[in-house]
Amino acid sequence: MTNSQLVEQFLAGLSEGTVDDALLSDDMVFWSVNSGQSEKARFKQGIALLAQVANNSIVYHLDSLIVDGDRLVAEVSSEGTLIDGSSLENQHVFLFTLRQGRIAEVREFMNQYVVAEKVAPLMQKLMSQQS
Repeated sequence: MTNSQLVEQFLAGLSEGTVDDALLSDDMVFWSVNSGQSEKARFKQGIALLAQVANNSIVYHLDSLIVDGDRLVAEVSSEGTLIDGSSLENQHVFLFTLRQGRIAEVREFMNQYVVAEKVAPLMQKLMSQQS
């Protein structure tokens, strides 16, 4: 699998609410402007919760990709419908670091106001219902 294909598979997994462990290093680290740094298990819980908040409707579109060896920068747009019926659209920049053909680190930047206003309240509501 090429590095570009690895990123495409990662984004497809985000759209599905789960990323295949075969794509990720055992010590994979995810960082986002909203949640800070997460180990792989917390990252996977977070994307599963996001999928619930959007009824698995969020689709991530790869708009552009810059590859420099084992470092990649992806410009991504996303769209979906949240469980409250509102639409969700956002723009993201993902920075990937690969190691031995697997994703070792991901850094995500996006419009955090969209997340704070639309996604975070629904996530908090779901988490409180699951407690």
